[in-house]
Amino acid sequence: MALPTVRFKHSRFSARFPEAYRYSRSHYWMAPVEGQEGLWRVGFTKFATRMLGELVDCEWPTKEGDPIEPGKNIGWVEGFKAASDVYSVMNGHFAGGNPYLKQDACVVRTDPYEVGWLYAARGEPEADHLDVHGYIEYLSGIIHRMAEEGHGEEGAPED
Repeated sequence: MALPTVRFKHSRFSARFPEAYRYSRSHYWMAPVEGQEGLWRVGFTKFATRMLGELVDCEWPTKEGDPIEPGKNIGWVEGFKAASDVYSVMNGHFAGGNPYLKQDACVVRTDPYEVGWLYAARGEPEADHLDVHGYIEYLSGIIHRMAEEGHGEEGAPED
């Protein structure tokens, strides 16, 4: 069954964002796991996956049960375009990385909102999280500023 989504289109970027998810300003989504009280899955938004490109590996030095808080470095991902630290957007305890990513890390880009989640946590999302409409408004401002600076234009060099 497909998730109910909200469509977003700005310039050449278009995406659908799950309506019931929470979002961070650092381009992660957070979704409660059905039937698992207090358990949340966290992943990259479609915007973040576009910036990172295809992922090839990830690592979670944070151990299951370790306390986490927003802004804490809990792991890393490596892609063809970039490597990036992964920071917590949850208050609580780390509940493990997505084991499927060791088989196929590319699923983070092809199916970021269901199979391609990054990690799970027991607790609550960061205090300043956004609903889908707040995230879309925030994202629109970022893309507008990027366009004003010449990022993503035809013929413009890509970094």
